[in-house]
Amino acid sequence: MGHVAWVFLIAKDFGARPAYLFAIFHPERVLGVVTMGVPHIPPGPSTYHKYLPEGFYISRWQPGRAESDFGRFDAKTVVRNIYILFSKSEIPIAAENQEIMDLVDPSTPLPPWFTEENLAAYGALYEKSGFRTALQVPYRSFGEDLKLPDPTVKVPALLIMGVKDYVLKFPGIEDHVKSGKVKELVPDLEIIYLPEGTHFVHEQSPDEVNQLILSFLGKHV
Repeated sequence: MGHVAWVFLIAKDFGARPAYLFAIFHPERVLGVVTMGVPHIPPGPSTYHKYLPEGFYISRWQPGRAESDFGRFDAKTVVRNIYILFSKSEIPIAAENQEIMDLVDPSTPLPPWFTEENLAAYGALYEKSGFRTALQVPYRSFGEDLKLPDPTVKVPALLIMGVKDYVLKFPGIEDHVKSGKVKELVPDLEIIYLPEGTHFVHEQSPDEVNQLILSFLGKHV
């Protein structure tokens, strides 16, 4: 008796990679995949460090340096700085004598859609867990090459992308998405752009994103 497809996978940012990998390895169990902020890209070692300056945040967040950078602040301040940095449309890159956390002026306000109550809740969670897992996946696992025989996603998929998402500034990403090359890897892909959307579209526009996801689920149940 074969397996019955029974799950939708919904993922944000670095969750896109494991979601798409699950769909590749177990297509018979997946009804569809929804990702926000990150498209399906060919699996394999990351090459972004070859095209971006040494201060590129992913290069800086390898073992030791990130712990030292984050360790200067409490968890709430680290979360605050990350939301400020990554809701912008530019890739966070530090100068030679800076760390990533130094890129945020302490007087900079939070994005208007991220409240002090949100910050307190997230800060409390990271106070307990620390940032090790958040740094490991994906920043410290990009070098893994899974050697997939076929990286094609054979189930329906939806990509929700903010037009102001800094990820589109990564070398090759905007062309990969907007030229349609991504559909070579995900043939049954629908792409929806939110004009004012940043990297945090799900928190910035939760009602709109929820409706898009529900509509996708309704089409593929």
